[in-house]
Amino acid sequence: MSDRARHRFLLISAFSLPEGAGYRMRAFGGSKEGMLLNADRVLPLLADIDWDVHPGAPATHGAWPVETREEFAITGVNRLPVVREACESGRYDAIVLLGGGDPGYVEAREIGRRHGVAVTACAHAQMHAAGMLGHRFSILDVSENHNLRMADLVVQYRMTEHCASIRNLEFPLPRPAHAGRVSVQDESERHARGEPSAMLDAATDAAEAAIEEDGAESIILGCSAAYWLQAPLRRRLLERGWDIPVLEGYSAAIAQARMLLALGVDASGIAFPKDPPPRTRRRKFA
Repeated sequence: MSDRARHRFLLISAFSLPEGAGYRMRAFGGSKEGMLLNADRVLPLLADIDWDVHPGAPATHGAWPVETREEFAITGVNRLPVVREACESGRYDAIVLLGGGDPGYVEAREIGRRHGVAVTACAHAQMHAAGMLGHRFSILDVSENHNLRMADLVVQYRMTEHCASIRNLEFPLPRPAHAGRVSVQDESERHARGEPSAMLDAATDAAEAAIEEDGAESIILGCSAAYWLQAPLRRRLLERGWDIPVLEGYSAAIAQARMLLALGVDASGIAFPKDPPPRTRRRKFA
């Protein structure tokens, strides 16, 4: 692919935290590779793409990771001006919204449609990919409040027929409300050091229960902080005899953006009309 033909992606993080914040889980500056939680997994998908990373709009919900519905709503609103500026710049063919709870995704897609820019997000991409792999999927997620956000997305994305279950691993995000508890970040760092991980053990048991009890045919990881589970969880399930896909959001969203560009589409002009629409419908369906 020539340089002129290379697609241009902007990956936008959900939010950024100030320097010195006690609950930073990733870099918000420096190299773009260093700003990705799971660079080893996603960099091969970006090898022939010109890409940038935006650290995310400064957090106004608090100096910690997003977990509640209120925080997702605030973060989604904060992210929209970043999306609009990127679309208006004319520099990008696609925008990938990072973060498992998809804050601002539907609204960002409306902005992208008006500028001919494809917009994808992690939970949405995973659910649609899972729908191609089997009829039903289960979501493994980090905490009760985050589970409820994922449940909202299942309904919003009209995936209730396909979602077999949401199983709570209860290794929450590091934030003041969970002070003193073992977090997903603690377990990620433990796994990276080659130490046993209680979260990986719990995820393996939960995934097996989702297969046997809920009818899951693929597994989705709900929170971006848990995407490190993907490869070891897949291996453990294979060792138990379960040949089941395990998806993670960053790579699914990037792959979906690549697919949309290859097809020459971004979103339906009926689902995401211009302002004002060239034509209007007299009747609509839920």
